[in-house]
Amino acid sequence: MSEIAEARPASTVVLLRDTERGLETLMLKRNKALLMAGGMWVFPGGALDPEDLEAAGGDAVEASRIAAAREAQEESGLQPHLEDMVLLSHWTTPVVEPKRFSTWIYAAPLAADEQVVIDDGEIHDSQWIRVKEAVEQHERGELAMLPPTYITLRRLCAYSNLEQMLAAERHSPAPEVFPLFAQDQGQVVVMFRGDAGYETGDAAAAGPRHRARLCEKHWEYIYRDVAPQYPPLLEESPA
Repeated sequence: MSEIAEARPASTVVLLRDTERGLETLMLKRNKALLMAGGMWVFPGGALDPEDLEAAGGDAVEASRIAAAREAQEESGLQPHLEDMVLLSHWTTPVVEPKRFSTWIYAAPLAADEQVVIDDGEIHDSQWIRVKEAVEQHERGELAMLPPTYITLRRLCAYSNLEQMLAAERHSPAPEVFPLFAQDQGQVVVMFRGDAGYETGDAAAAGPRHRARLCEKHWEYIYRDVAPQYPPLLEESPA
């Protein structure tokens, strides 16, 4: 059995702004040539540096805030205030992956008129887009993203503006998510705790469904008949 790669601490931040059309987020498109999420639309973020940990006095969670803000500035030219950032969730890469990350996902407000500047290295494109429109485009197969990005956007669809989002998320529990990749009848699925196949890795096991499945070019989140101790990652989800 191959050795499991250690999950490197990392963080990302969903930059948000209020507009007349609703809540918008900044999405960045990664260089297609990159091995990790090449060509995908993502939020600004990256691994924690030793300097982040030093600035946080060794506190990994505080360092993740510092790193997320630093990465946002490096990748987009925008930098949220640390005190404005709210923790949404914490995802750990599945053990089968050769590169693994333990990633804190934050959300933070920004002023509507701030200028985006991308590095044109790792990041090849950017766009401000309504949160709901980003979800809709992904579900039409037009905006490629990974499950954490899609589920985070789906979660943020519950909010009409920044004030509402910040008030709710400051006092909401941030789920610890440990996905498990598998296949069910040739279809790629990512199982979460509470799914009938989560403990065994058998995605075809009969019973509760708590997973995301890849439907050609988009992900679909499913939460059905799951025990109450495993709450959904979204307020509402399709059956």
